[in-house]
Amino acid sequence: MQEDFRLIVDLVSVLAVAACGGLFAALLRQPVLLGYLIGGMIVGPAGLGLIKEIIQIETLAQFGVAFLLFALGVEFSLAELKKVKAIALGGGGLQIALTILITVLVCGVTGAWGALPAKGVFLGSILSLSSTAVVLKCLMERNETETPHGQVMLGILVVQDLALGLMLAVLPALHQPAESIGFAVLTALLRLGLFAAGAIVAGIWLIPPLLRLLARTESRELFLLGVVVLCLVIALITEYLGLSIEMGAFVAGLMISEVEYADQTLTYVEPLRDIFASLFFAAIGMLIDPVFLWNNLELILGLVAIVFVGKFLIITPLVKLFRYPLKTALIAGLGLAQIGEFSFVLASEGQALGLVSRQIYLLILGTTAVTLMLTPFVLRLVPFLFNFAETMPWLKPYLEEQQPRDVSEELPLKDHVVVCGYGRVGRNLVKLLQLQQLPMVVVDQAESRIQQLREAGVPYVYGNCVSLHVLETAGVNHAKGMAIALPDPMSTRLCLKRALELSPELDLVVRATQNRNIEVLYQLGAREVVQPEFEASLEMATHLLTGLGLSPDVVQQQMQQIRKDHYLDLRPERSAFEVSRDLQQATSDLNRRWYPLPSGSPLIGMSLEETDMRYLTGASLMAIRRDNGDEIDYPDDQTKLAEGDRLLVVGADEELAALAEFAKGQVAVPGENSACQWNRINTDSPILGKKLADLASSEQYEVQIQAIRRDGKFIRSPDENMDLRDGDQVLLCGSLSGLNQIQHLFTVNSYPKPL
Repeated sequence: MQEDFRLIVDLVSVLAVAACGGLFAALLRQPVLLGYLIGGMIVGPAGLGLIKEIIQIETLAQFGVAFLLFALGVEFSLAELKKVKAIALGGGGLQIALTILITVLVCGVTGAWGALPAKGVFLGSILSLSSTAVVLKCLMERNETETPHGQVMLGILVVQDLALGLMLAVLPALHQPAESIGFAVLTALLRLGLFAAGAIVAGIWLIPPLLRLLARTESRELFLLGVVVLCLVIALITEYLGLSIEMGAFVAGLMISEVEYADQTLTYVEPLRDIFASLFFAAIGMLIDPVFLWNNLELILGLVAIVFVGKFLIITPLVKLFRYPLKTALIAGLGLAQIGEFSFVLASEGQALGLVSRQIYLLILGTTAVTLMLTPFVLRLVPFLFNFAETMPWLKPYLEEQQPRDVSEELPLKDHVVVCGYGRVGRNLVKLLQLQQLPMVVVDQAESRIQQLREAGVPYVYGNCVSLHVLETAGVNHAKGMAIALPDPMSTRLCLKRALELSPELDLVVRATQNRNIEVLYQLGAREVVQPEFEASLEMATHLLTGLGLSPDVVQQQMQQIRKDHYLDLRPERSAFEVSRDLQQATSDLNRRWYPLPSGSPLIGMSLEETDMRYLTGASLMAIRRDNGDEIDYPDDQTKLAEGDRLLVVGADEELAALAEFAKGQVAVPGENSACQWNRINTDSPILGKKLADLASSEQYEVQIQAIRRDGKFIRSPDENMDLRDGDQVLLCGSLSGLNQIQHLFTVNSYPKPL
C-alpha cells in the first residue's frame, strides 16, 4: 500500500475508533475521553496493531493539544488570568518547586535511581505537571470553567504549561555540572522574556488589524484559515525558540482574546479543536500497553496511589494558603492530582537522553495513562464525596465558608435586592436597579469584581453565595427580592436552596445556564427562571410580530404565556429516560433521598398544592415513583400523592426529618378551614426574648407553633422552653381567625396562606 494512502487509512481508523469508543462511553454515561483512550489502546501497537504510521498520527495529534490550548487562551483571557494571578503564579510555581524538591529528597533517601539528583529533578518535573487537556475538558462538560475551583485549577495549569518550556530547555543539561544547569535556566528565561515581549507587541499592534482585515472580507473560510495559520505560526516560533508548540498556541489564544473578534474566533475554531483533541487522546491511548499494565498492575496501582495522594497533599494546602475556602482547595487538589499529557513529552526526551531506561519509561507511561483515565471519575465523584462529608456534623463546619472576607461599610438593612454574581448579567442588572434608585447588595467572591464594586460605590459582600453566613450578611432574611446570576449550575442550585432556607417567601429570580436546569430550579422554589437564549428569541419574535401588524397586547400575552409554561414550546422534546437522567445529574450535588410514603399517611390523596410540602418543611419534591413503576419527574401542583409512592426529595437533614414527621402524621396537616404562615421576630417585636410556653398561642388563639427557622436551620416541633430570638422565623398553623388575631405580636407584614 502506498505510504500516503496508508496514512489516510490510519487516520480514518483512529478517528473511527475514537468515535465508536466515545459513543460507547457516552451510552454508559461515562466521560467520552475514556472512550477515546480505550479506542486508541485497541488499534495501537500493543492492541490489534492496525496502525502502521504511528509517528505521523502522533504528529497530527499535536494539532489537537495545540488547538485545545489555543481555544483555552481565547476563552481564558488575560483579564480572567488576573483574577487568579496570585494562586496561578505563586501557587503554581510553589507546587512545581515543592513537587521536584520532595521527589529529589525521596529519591535520595530511598536510593532510587542511584545518587544522581538530576534524575530526581527529572522525575519531579514529570510528576509536577497536571493534565490541562483532561481537566479543561471535564470542566467544560460540567460548565465549571468560571467557578472558583475551575479558575484556580486553570490558573495553576497555565503556569505548569509555561514551565514546560523551561523544563525542556534544562533537560539536556541535567547530566552537566551545576553551572551548566544555571546557564540553561538563564537561557530559557531569556527566551521566555523575549517571546513574551514580542507577544505583547504583536497583541497590541499586529493581531487586531489583521483580524479586522480578515473580518472585513466577510468570508468564514478565509477568517478561519487566517486564524489557524496565525495560531500555528506562533506555535512554530515557540518551538524554534526551544519552548513548546503547545505554549505558543496558548499564547496565540491569549493575544486574540483581547480583540473584539474573540468570540467569533472561538466559534470557528471549536469544531477543529474537538476533532483534533479526540485524535490526541486516541494517540495517547495508542502509547498504552495493556499487557505491560496487566503484568505490572500492582506496581502501577501503587505508583498511581502515591501520585494521587502526594499531589493532593501538596496542592490542597497551597490553595488554602492563598485564602481560598477549604472546599475549593479540596476540589483543586483532587482535580490536579494526575500526571499530565505533557509528561509524555518529558519522558520521551528523558529516554532519548538516557536519563531513564525503557522499563522505567514504560512505568511512567502506564502510571500517567492510568491517572489520566481516573481523573474524570474523580471529578465526577467530588459532589457525592462532599454530600457524604456534609452529613457528618464534625466535618460540615470545615466545608462551609464561615464568614465573608470583606463587607462594604454601609449595607442596606431591609427591603433591598440581593444580586448574587457580578458577571456580565449581574453587572447589567445592577445598572438597571441603580436607574430606579433601589437599594441593593451584590455578593461575589472574585477580588477583581469586588474592586470594581468598591470603585463604583455599590454595597457588596465579598464571599461565596453558597454560604449561609454570607447570605445572612447580605441581609437575605430582610430582602425584598433576590437575583442569582452565577456561572455554574451547581452553585446556582445550592445558593437558591440556602436562600430559601433563610427566607421561604423570598421573591427569587434565577438565570438558567442550561435548558435542563429550568424545571429543577422551579422545583427548588425559584419564583422565576430566565434562560438567556430563549429570552433573546422571545424579544426578537415580539419585535417582528409587532412590526407585522399584530396587536402588541396580544403578542405580549403570548410571550408571557410561554414564560409561564417554562419555555416548554421552545425546548426540544426529550424522552422520559433523558428527563430522568438529567434530573439525577442535576440533583447529584444536593442532599437528596428517595423517601417511601408511609402507609396510611394523611398526605395520601392530597395534591401537592394542598400539602405545600416545600413551604411547610423546606424539602423540595423532585420526582414521584409510583407503585407500578411509573415515574413522574418535576410533578406539578395538581399531582396527587398515592399509596405506595416513593418521593425523590432534596433538602437539609433537618428538613428531610421534618418531612418524615409530616408524612407520618406526627405533625398536623392543614385542612380546608386552617392555614399556615411564617412570621418573623424583629428587634421591636413584643414577644422577643420570651419562651414559647409564655406565648401560649395554642390556648389563647387556637394556633400552634409548628417550626422555627434559626440561623438557616429548620427546627421541627420546637421545645416549649425555647426562647424567641431576633431574626427567628416562626411557622404558625391554625384557624384563619386565630392567625389574624395573633398578628399584633409581630411587626413584619405577613399574611395567612390558605391551604
